[in-house]
Amino acid sequence: MGLEGKRILVVDDETSVQRLLRDVLAKQGYKIMTAGNGQEAVETYQANRPDLVLMDVRMPVMDGMTAFGSIKAMDQEAMVIMMTAYATVEDAVKAMKEGAFDYIIKPFHIDEVKVIVRRGLEVRSLTNEVKSFRRRLADSYANIIGKSRRMQEVFDIIERVADTNVTVLIRGESGTGKELVARAIHYHSPRRDKPFVKINCSAMPATLVESELFGHEKGAFTGAHIRKPGKFEMADGGTLLLDEVGEMDPATQVKLLRVLQEQEFERLGGTETIRVNVRVIASTNANLEEAINRKAFREDLYYRLNVVPVRLPPLRERREDIPELVQYFVQKFAREFHREVRGVAPEAIDLLIRYSWPGNVRELENVIKHAIILGNGDLLTPLHLPVNVRMGLQEQGTPVTGHHRQLRAAVRELERCMIRRALAETGGNRSEAAKQLGISRRALIYKIDEYGLNRNGAGELGSV
Repeated sequence: MGLEGKRILVVDDETSVQRLLRDVLAKQGYKIMTAGNGQEAVETYQANRPDLVLMDVRMPVMDGMTAFGSIKAMDQEAMVIMMTAYATVEDAVKAMKEGAFDYIIKPFHIDEVKVIVRRGLEVRSLTNEVKSFRRRLADSYANIIGKSRRMQEVFDIIERVADTNVTVLIRGESGTGKELVARAIHYHSPRRDKPFVKINCSAMPATLVESELFGHEKGAFTGAHIRKPGKFEMADGGTLLLDEVGEMDPATQVKLLRVLQEQEFERLGGTETIRVNVRVIASTNANLEEAINRKAFREDLYYRLNVVPVRLPPLRERREDIPELVQYFVQKFAREFHREVRGVAPEAIDLLIRYSWPGNVRELENVIKHAIILGNGDLLTPLHLPVNVRMGLQEQGTPVTGHHRQLRAAVRELERCMIRRALAETGGNRSEAAKQLGISRRALIYKIDEYGLNRNGAGELGSV
């Protein structure tokens, strides 16, 4: 572990001790600062935040114990080693109970000082690495939200497989967050500092997928004017996500199988064998078992990809996560579009929880974006939601009958009446009516057209 350049603050009222420790530790490659009393130590620590402090217990102006308490108050993770004579060992032990790393008894042997200082710096470095890792891990999970049992199971799988090289197959409906899970696996793995590369197997013609994956040589086909590396080369050392792998054509499936088995391939039109070290993650919303029965997907490739399966639940099966997701998207888009929105009305949350979400989390994200852009005021209400969400209270595919029809009709009529009343009270001024309703003028005009309200409550044309 490289510790050269680490900064050490030596605090002692004896200049001879300062000079000795400065010279010895500087030869170890450390950068040394000195202070003659506890007050100077606190001021120097606050200004420079050194990696480690070597501090005497007995000093004038401010003693080491008091300075230690001040330093720990400003930085709970401060690495402090106390220096003490036999008469004050009790103070040093007390400091250790309060968070000091260790203590050295004077007169000390210089080799002992070197060992304890190095150990303290190593512990500090490891602590910083863990904190950095946790921050990166938190960032990788930032967009994957869910406290439901189903999502906790997904998080558990991510943590278990991340530090391995096994192939993972992520399955779920469109919009459930398959790419986010793939990224979380990558950034939680030892490959986190290497590339994360994605290819959408359904977004391009089958004739181009092979070239995109494995690259091509100049002149390999019409339009191939230069050599081009493929996604496997670009992802060397890192992770390659094969998005919608179920759409891959059979010929490319054969070549992909070989790469998974041997980690080598040739560029299209080339003869050079290229070896790579790539972790493959695949995702799909297709029924691969049914595709295998139709001979549209290779069974041997399926087993190569499906080493560890991850199934993402549709949003309708984890409705308890919707309020947290809504709050996340509200904060995200309020910042992005500079809106003063602080939350969502309970009636709107109820509508969002009841809706069937055929587009899953991606649809919810777009709904909240729509509401933030068209909304006005600090609270999102049912009036801010798209009509399909406000009216789509039934489960997807369930006929609207009986009380469902009555409730939908009642909601529409209530909204229509509120808009008519606002227009009437404002003399048909749409801008003022929008403020009164807590929506934007653009949203009000949209709803006026939706309900055919071309006149205000008094039967006159509404003004601009």
